Amino acid sequence: MRPSTFYDEVGGHETFVRLVDAFYDGVAADDVLRAMYPEEDLGPAKERLTLFLEQYWGGPTTYSEQRGHPRLRMRHMPFKVNPDARDRWLRHMRAAVDTLGLPPLHEAQLWDYLERAAFSMVNTFEE
Repeated sequence: MRPSTFYDEVGGHETFVRLVDAFYDGVAADDVLRAMYPEEDLGPAKERLTLFLEQYWGGPTTYSEQRGHPRLRMRHMPFKVNPDARDRWLRHMRAAVDTLGLPPLHEAQLWDYLERAAFSMVNTFEE
């Protein structure tokens, strides 16, 4: 029997799908962030983020099997990720996390990671 992971403890696939769906509801209505997604349909982006988060938190390794190493900073370099974009991303992600109703310890652990990840993606201070 494998040890329990964060992924298992928060509800597995369904929880991450709910998180990502709620997040992209916010992105779809945000002119600044929406412009960073070249695809007309946000479905592919939703799938990538879901797979990435699931893998990061101890779920299936489908993300790496399909896309290789995450290399988050490199993958985001083509986009102007300034403090405004970061703050918008965090605002939509915070709203999404709040929809999950996670136990406080799990919510804090998830939010800590998301906040650190968002700050690490900033690649310019230009407007």
